[in-house]
Amino acid sequence: MNIWKLLQNILPFVKPYRWLVVVTLVLTLVGSLMAQVNAVVLDRTVDAINALIQQPGGFSWGSAVRILTVISLILLGKEVVAAVVTFCQRYYGERMRILVSRDLSLQVVERMLSFRMAFFTSEGNETGKLQSRIDRGIMSLSNTVNNFFIEILPLFTSAILALVLMFMANVYVGLVALCIVPIYFYVTYVQASHMKGGRRGIFGGHQAVSQGILNIIESITVIKSFNREQIEAQRQAAVQRNMTDLQLNTRKQAYLFNGLKSFLEQIGTVLIIILTAYLVLIDYPGMTIGKIMYHVMLFANVSAPIRQLHRIYDDMNDALIYAEGFFGILHADDEVEDTGQHRPAAVKGDFLLQDVDFTYSNGTKALHHVSMHIEPGKITALVGLSGAGKSTIVNLLDKFYHPDCGSIRLDGVELKQWDTRWLRENVGLVLQKNHIFDGTIEENIRYGCPSATHDDVVRAARQAYLYDQVMQLPQQFETSALQLSGGQQQRVAIARMFIKNPPIIFLDEPTASLDAIATEQIKSSIDAIKRGRTVIIISHNIGQIIDADQIYVLEQGRVVQSGTPTEVYRQGGLYKDIFDASARSMNVDKIANTRNQAIS
Repeated sequence: MNIWKLLQNILPFVKPYRWLVVVTLVLTLVGSLMAQVNAVVLDRTVDAINALIQQPGGFSWGSAVRILTVISLILLGKEVVAAVVTFCQRYYGERMRILVSRDLSLQVVERMLSFRMAFFTSEGNETGKLQSRIDRGIMSLSNTVNNFFIEILPLFTSAILALVLMFMANVYVGLVALCIVPIYFYVTYVQASHMKGGRRGIFGGHQAVSQGILNIIESITVIKSFNREQIEAQRQAAVQRNMTDLQLNTRKQAYLFNGLKSFLEQIGTVLIIILTAYLVLIDYPGMTIGKIMYHVMLFANVSAPIRQLHRIYDDMNDALIYAEGFFGILHADDEVEDTGQHRPAAVKGDFLLQDVDFTYSNGTKALHHVSMHIEPGKITALVGLSGAGKSTIVNLLDKFYHPDCGSIRLDGVELKQWDTRWLRENVGLVLQKNHIFDGTIEENIRYGCPSATHDDVVRAARQAYLYDQVMQLPQQFETSALQLSGGQQQRVAIARMFIKNPPIIFLDEPTASLDAIATEQIKSSIDAIKRGRTVIIISHNIGQIIDADQIYVLEQGRVVQSGTPTEVYRQGGLYKDIFDASARSMNVDKIANTRNQAIS
């Protein structure tokens, strides 16, 4: 990313506000003209007063008063105009910055929502790092717009006008001023080259700090339960120390270069004074005492951008670094979720997987030559130890990921040919840990079907055995869903599925956060909604697995057993081991004896 590419990327966001650009440009030109008034007035004033003093017989107070009155009116009028121009220029410039910042934020959010799931699980795209890339990218890019229209453009327009006036007054003085500027720019360029690596390191440090803080917040319960506050503090301190060293080293280099540039600026001022004084002394045509002050003040306008250049250039270089990460998100076309055109009127739910392999972005191969037939209108259970690939299959069936090879068909059509939005409109997904949004209980349930009525929400809450608990709350369905317990939040997620009423249901440990009674209640509700639908369930609960019509047992990403629950149990192997271990862990024999004794 260089400055030209940066401006090319920002231009599409500035174009919608071209009227603001035109207004800002006009105001910039007027403001630049106003900036030269002091030099012109001072030139005329010094020469007029000098001529007045040298008059034979002394000067006239009347003439002096007229000169001072005219000067005062011109300067005061200029200040009034300049104040109005500056206000309008800064207001419209800031307005443009705010609008561009808003558009950048909306664009990156819309872009990320279109990305496939693999983008968010890739290394370097952790939540904290993404947030840092976006926040700092928007801030630096909007500051670039602000710098260009409020800082750079007015300063350089004023500098060019001042330089033109200097050349018009005296070519030699203009050449001296012109020679200083490229030297200063070259030093600034060298400074940027030396500091680029440090800036990039600071950018990475900010991402690491954001991710570390986010991890602490998300893991605070575990941290405190193990008394590991000191370890986490030390880990974060190491990241902070590394970034502090980078910041101090970068600042040291900046101050050294800024000192050199300030020295060059002062050399330019001294040379202008010496040259103009010399030309006055030799009585060079057109050179008067007033011209000394005139050229000094004009050179101050020429060097004004130079004085501000290091700060603006610092901001621009920050923008170059942060823009890489930000526009890397906006231009990640290969991350956009694939979608097809197939949108049938009815979805049966007949899945056929043939020789499917899948590897995550970190290199972990999750599935090896998986083949299975998930029949429509039936319940299929995926069984296996943790890490066997069960959730990965569900993710593939919902088009969150695409297989490395092999074929996945739904109702006889390749899954990649299905319209992704249409597919997901016909799928209900309940996970072990479901996200609850910052909103009311009703808003969270209605998330499953935005067009649902309040009666629909109530019906779904009853089906999820949540209604009675909600009605006991002071604000009932208007209560913030974030205030609910983990089990209640799980019921909200299940209610979303009920209100969506899809023909295909994926259940990944749907009752993991619920107590025994709640589990039985939800099981009854799920049993009711299962009828006539294609259901894929992942669960370690024997009571839910044993109801399945078909079982596929996975081990290390491979299908090792399949059949009805009874058939697979008779085969022995992994499923029998899991089944027996679950029965023993539940003390099924003792439970049965206790129940029989109580009944008898």
